Amino acid sequence: MTSVKEFQIDEPATATELGRGSFVFTDDYSVFDWGKMPDEIPQKGESLCTMGAYNFERLEAAGVATHYRGVVDNGRAVPLTDTTSPPREMAIDLTQVPDLPHEGRDYDYDAYHADAGENFLIPLEIVFRNRVPVGSSLRRRTTPADHGLDLDTWPEEAVDLETPIVEFSTKYEESDRYLDRAEADAIAGAAAIDELDSLAREVNRIVTKQASGAGLDHQDGKIECLYYEGEIRVADVVGTFDENRFGYEGTQLSKEVLRQHHKRTQPEWVDAVDAAKAEAKRTDRADWKALCEREPEPLDESVLQTARDMYCAGTNAYTGTDHFDAPALSTAIGAVSRL
Repeated sequence: MTSVKEFQIDEPATATELGRGSFVFTDDYSVFDWGKMPDEIPQKGESLCTMGAYNFERLEAAGVATHYRGVVDNGRAVPLTDTTSPPREMAIDLTQVPDLPHEGRDYDYDAYHADAGENFLIPLEIVFRNRVPVGSSLRRRTTPADHGLDLDTWPEEAVDLETPIVEFSTKYEESDRYLDRAEADAIAGAAAIDELDSLAREVNRIVTKQASGAGLDHQDGKIECLYYEGEIRVADVVGTFDENRFGYEGTQLSKEVLRQHHKRTQPEWVDAVDAAKAEAKRTDRADWKALCEREPEPLDESVLQTARDMYCAGTNAYTGTDHFDAPALSTAIGAVSRL
């Protein structure tokens, strides 16, 4: 189980065969790698399931292989268009996820792949960026020249990219970290790093095109992938307001809204999270959360309603279908901008 969706197994994967199962999307949310936060956002799970299914069906139509099998309606996996109400459960093919042994922050990927064979979840997140906003970690880790940009230093304003930047980060480490290409290639095992790069760019192209048609600005996102008998398939969930960052009329339309709200209203907790992560890194300890001296506080009901309207109105706009009883996106975004 992840912090925002439950994982169900109907037929487990084996060394030679994919299994069958599903994601059940909850109304939980997570920020700053904390895991389940104190509140739930009404209909957030249905929003993510609907948007994720819509994107998977667009990817499949474009010839991109995925693990998606449909959304679950009355116990059957069906296309999104065959549902009468927003779904909460998504049927998927399952792959193997071996244990990743570690001592402190030293992770044994050789052991992971020794158990994985030809059927495994690639232990990477592949991140694509169409914009480098102010405050992006990319500015701290790299220079514009590293990405072929004709800039001496990062400017004070956001940088829109003609060619997306693709990066790789760890997936199963307690505190994820960005990787250079050689280390990402080693962690990917039998999966070709160039193919993962190309696949991320194609997913980004499809999501960006759909977002643009809805008046949304697609800024960045990620994919996760499985490897099965020589083929890479897109896994997890794609192109939702939790996995990706979108903007509308200059305002964020993504989970980033909740991150920024906590920074403004609960700075002591955010600082405590940063301090715990730094201490865990200094002492070579994986479990940073046990070192955190504060817990997050619940949000006001008005904030939860604003977040609900953002997710639901955004999904309606992105898919071009009124799946949810929600205000117009411009109205929902107006409330977000006043948080």
